Amino acid sequence: MRSNALARTLVSAAAVVGLAAGGLATAGTSFAAPASATSARTVTIKATNNFGLTSAEAKNVQNWLHTYWGYNDGIDGQLGTNSWKAFQRCLQTYWGYNDTIDGDPGPNTIKALQRLLKDSWGYTGAIDGDAGSGTRAAFKRFANGS
Repeated sequence: MRSNALARTLVSAAAVVGLAAGGLATAGTSFAAPASATSARTVTIKATNNFGLTSAEAKNVQNWLHTYWGYNDGIDGQLGTNSWKAFQRCLQTYWGYNDTIDGDPGPNTIKALQRLLKDSWGYTGAIDGDAGSGTRAAFKRFANGS
């Protein structure tokens, strides 16, 4: 059942690409592939995690990251991989982050963020790597004060 859903998704994606390229009706046989054909393609989904910040608050964080931590992507209010890479550089320098600079705000990133938030932004919870309500509230204070 899962492979059928995947095949339908791939066929749908191919149809969208065909329509965007000028329509399936005008596509020659060299463009249209049979439904059973598949190709290996890497699809990258740009995941974002604002941890409860609004777009405006996330833009504040991105501006801060741009000014101090080498963030050079768009100021779009979406804390994605490049935003978190820049933040991890900060956390590595000052807040005990000792993991890979990979842009994934996993538990080690959150623990370091919690140390930062505990120091100056009113976070009173445990350093546990869980971005719960206390972490989110302190992160909002950080975003509005940075």
